[in-house]
Amino acid sequence: MAERTKRRKLPEAWFAWMLVAPAIIFIAVIVAWPLAETIRLSFMEADLGGEEFVGAANYADLLDSRKFHETVVRTFYWMFLSVGLKLILGLIGATLLNAAIPGRALFRVLVMPPWVIPIAIGCIGWLWLYNGYFGLLSGLGQRLGILDGPFEFLAYKQSAFYSAIVTDVWVGTPMVTLFLLAAMQGVSRDLYEAAWVDGAGRWYRFRRITIPQIMPVLVSMALLSAIWTFNSFEIIWILTEGGPRGATTTLIVDTYKTAISNYKFGEGAARAVIIVILLALFSLIYLFFLNKVNRKYGVK
Repeated sequence: MAERTKRRKLPEAWFAWMLVAPAIIFIAVIVAWPLAETIRLSFMEADLGGEEFVGAANYADLLDSRKFHETVVRTFYWMFLSVGLKLILGLIGATLLNAAIPGRALFRVLVMPPWVIPIAIGCIGWLWLYNGYFGLLSGLGQRLGILDGPFEFLAYKQSAFYSAIVTDVWVGTPMVTLFLLAAMQGVSRDLYEAAWVDGAGRWYRFRRITIPQIMPVLVSMALLSAIWTFNSFEIIWILTEGGPRGATTTLIVDTYKTAISNYKFGEGAARAVIIVILLALFSLIYLFFLNKVNRKYGVK
């Protein structure tokens, strides 16, 4: 009897391994091997001429580099400011789209284009808007008397940085809005009706019912959006290529410039490993806060 049971379980085990084998192969080839190769390369002084083992010299140079420290601070500032604006605008947009207003379905459709349009095409449109001589923003500013003449938004350090943030927020807000809208629609109407019967106002219902009920989704979107914004490359590269004078250079852009533009593959790999470590910390923080919020609000 035992032998017969053992014979039955063996094919099932093999079948299970066959099912997960494509995923294992995909992870090994697409994720694990490139990551291992990047870690190995980070201990080398590698360029087009070859490789030479230098140990932790690349990491030591990064830790001693003031420019790299400024890039890290700039990256975190870029991330927190952009994600904060996405959450605020997304929450406002989701609240308005969840309200009983005429043409609500049309407004929900109009929210999606920044998310659906390819990032490259959207950024090219923003390049036209930011142009100082024939761009809409510069022309409108001159007509309103805000600007004395043509203003190149991407030619100055501060204006270029905040212009890139505006574009990133434009791209990312629709996704946050739609996810929060879906969470709001899942809130039981009985809770609002009971609060309304008790005399609770709209602001009170929003603070005491809506926010607590969508908090797990809000935390998920905040942390996931932080990881995606931290990794954002296309927007900055298309708009400014990290300029002017490094004002919009984040860790991702700095890694690309070092490894691809300057052919310093070892130094670029060291930067990439640091990015992986930071993103791993973000993932741990994401899981910690998500589990904490789920336990608090009874979400399984």
